[in-house]
Amino acid sequence: MLSRLTSLNQFIWGIPMPVLLFSAHIYFTIRLGGIQRHIGKAVSLSVKSDPSSEGDISGFAALSATLAATIGTGNIVGVSTAVALGGPGAIFWCWLTGLLGMATSYAECFLGVLYRKKTKDQTFIGGPMYAMEYGMNKKWLAVVFCFFTLVASYGVGCSTQARAITETANTIWGLPEYIVGIIIAIAVGLVIIGGIQSIGKICTKLVPSMGFFYLFACLVILIINRDYLWQGILTIIRSAFIRSKLPAAVAGGFVGGSLKTAARYGIARGLFTNEAGLGSAAITAAGAKTSHPSRQALISMSATFWDTVIMCAITGLVIVTNLLKNPSSTEGYSFTELTTAAFSPIPYGRSILGLSLIAFAIATLIGWSYFGEKAVEYLFGKSGINTYRLCYIFMIFLGSIMSLKLVWELTDLVNALMAIPNLICLLALRKKIQAYKQ
Repeated sequence: MLSRLTSLNQFIWGIPMPVLLFSAHIYFTIRLGGIQRHIGKAVSLSVKSDPSSEGDISGFAALSATLAATIGTGNIVGVSTAVALGGPGAIFWCWLTGLLGMATSYAECFLGVLYRKKTKDQTFIGGPMYAMEYGMNKKWLAVVFCFFTLVASYGVGCSTQARAITETANTIWGLPEYIVGIIIAIAVGLVIIGGIQSIGKICTKLVPSMGFFYLFACLVILIINRDYLWQGILTIIRSAFIRSKLPAAVAGGFVGGSLKTAARYGIARGLFTNEAGLGSAAITAAGAKTSHPSRQALISMSATFWDTVIMCAITGLVIVTNLLKNPSSTEGYSFTELTTAAFSPIPYGRSILGLSLIAFAIATLIGWSYFGEKAVEYLFGKSGINTYRLCYIFMIFLGSIMSLKLVWELTDLVNALMAIPNLICLLALRKKIQAYKQ
């Protein structure tokens, strides 16, 4: 099964998905007049309330829930696997996916708010599935998207995060994986049972604190490795297009090398971490209090900026500068432990990294449970939500003891299957999407 999944992903992520994603990112960047230039305004709006507007949660809470789902193991384990399998150049493609993907994120969140609906209990529900049904009149496509979203919630949102938590706790502190899995399942279960209000409340507190804590630790490491910082940046850029000459211990142990390989893993991991093109961010954006779709779309777009343009880029620099400074320090490590080696220069570095990864993963578990919940509500109505929550909690435990390589291959496949109907919807309704005007 693993062999077949690997072969299938090599085909899908070889040319089709990178071309499809980059085409969408570039198209919406041009069509929306370089919407990325409004990132300063987006950050400013995210901390301002819009009290006169309808919605379930504030714009900042919606952004925090989106960031909770996106800032996860992709920012740590995802980046290290991209470097290991695609070389340092994969970081460039990951970063570019985030920079251009901001436009696609804006577009999908705009449609998510534009076509949202108010339910009988006076709450809002929306996302790509409602744009597909009411904008495109393609209910069958909405059903397909919701099915893949449901599957993805058990994969990218659940299994990868749970496995990362248990592996980290076992590696750093020697804690039994199944015990950690049970504890995490119970803790996350208590949060998601409370619904979007509970999720938004937890995320607004957890996401900013864990993000700043992790970034501070990374900046300390970059100061320590400052003599290799410029060389690291040049290595990342050069390796994105040509095979770079690196120390033998590094090249022999980890680096992929070719343009195709760097782009494949960089774009795949970029999509995994920022989810621009998947349509997941639009589901949360639909519940926000906002006076116009473009306002919340701009706020939600900033999640891609923080997640990939900032977080993944800094993580990548930490890894590459450490590889250049201490090429032999990675001997004996698996590729998922590249970041662990990079954090070794600071006191209690392994523990700091472990706590950061666990906090990120827990936030993603909470955020993605909401995406899956809304997919279930669309497919089966509110009656299916409690069953979904129980299955999700069980999958947290099951994912915590699964093979990590199998989990990653499943995640790449499901991401592609989820992105395709969403991108079709974005292109079909492109004339409905309006650029933000100050």
